Amino acid sequence: MQPRPAPMSITDTAALQVKKLLDKRGKPSAGIRIGVRTKGCSGMSYTIEYADEKGEFDEMVTDKGVTVFIDPKASMFILGTEMDFVVEKMANGFVFNNPNEKGRCGCGESFHV
Repeated sequence: MQPRPAPMSITDTAALQVKKLLDKRGKPSAGIRIGVRTKGCSGMSYTIEYADEKGEFDEMVTDKGVTVFIDPKASMFILGTEMDFVVEKMANGFVFNNPNEKGRCGCGESFHV
């Protein structure tokens, strides 16, 4: 039986940034947790928070030396997503390249599937 593919992938740049954030936190962490919430004009936005432990129903992705937990309510919305970190002139931050997105709002803060 073939192993199930990971629900999301993490770029080298994103993994490096996650490591930096966890090192700066100043207390042990199990990883970070990715979720979605209702927000913005398009419907949903991504959330990132520190995770002290794995939630009972969290999916876990361990890649490039970092652990990312996926909130069970977000799983169906981010399946196949690539998490990246970009540095641009005016801003830098995590971006999610999600093949399930059907559109984004004009400011790029929210999406819908």
